[in-house]
This record gives sequence, C-alpha cells and structure tokens, in this order.
Amino acid sequence: MKVREILAIKGEHVHTIEPERTVLDAVALLVEHGIGALLVRDAAGAVAGIISERDVLRVCREHSGALGTVRIADVMTRDLVICVPDDDIDYAMGIVTKNRVRHLPVMDAGRVAGMISIGDLVKARLDAAEYENRYLREYIEAR
Repeated sequence: MKVREILAIKGEHVHTIEPERTVLDAVALLVEHGIGALLVRDAAGAVAGIISERDVLRVCREHSGALGTVRIADVMTRDLVICVPDDDIDYAMGIVTKNRVRHLPVMDAGRVAGMISIGDLVKARLDAAEYENRYLREYIEAR
C-alpha cells in the first residue's frame, strides 16, 4: 500500500498557520480541528516548517505565561521530515519511528499533497492485515 492511497481516503487538505501568529493561535486551531499538527506557510505560501502538540508542550514548559506572545516562527520545527505519495506505508512507518515524529507532510514535486499521521499509517496497516486475513480464510475454507 502506498501513501497516496491513504490520501485518497483522507483527502489532501492540510491545516496551516503563518509563522507570525502566536502559539496560542496554533493551540486554538489544533483544538478546533481536532488535529495534532499544523503546517507553517510563509506569506508567499512556501512551507516554512511544522508546529505540533509536542512543540506547544515545550513552549508551555518554558514560557507558560506567554503563549499569546510567542511567535510560531520562534518555536516551529524547521527541518521537516517528509514523505512522497509513492512511498510504501512500511517505509513511511520507518520514517516516523526513526525520526520520532507523529506527522509527515506529503510532498509531491515541491507542492504539499497532504499530511499523514502515525494513526493514519497504523490504520492502513490494520486494514491491509484484515483484508489479507479475510482473503486467506476464504481461500482455506474454499478448499
């Protein structure tokens, strides 16, 4: 199974935030949409980084009283760990595990094609295993 198959089900929409906005703004968007990360895009629309729940927690630890003044640009993760639509699910799971991240922007020829989470990857693996088990049971019972 490929990452593009997850995106076909999940969709390509990615929630974003600008680097000038505050961590408090990011928290509001994360909660409003029930998501764990936002892609950060600059004024030209280019991907500048990502801000996740973990980044927010780090800020809370260091600047708990200043969430409304700390800028996203000052706390976001700039070095993105990404995947591409043609990556296998197993490869993407390896990326997530090795880099200890929970969200992967999916890039396709320089554009954002979507974002997947560890939960999306696990669900895809479980669905594939369930399909395979059902197929094998039917094959064995038909003998």
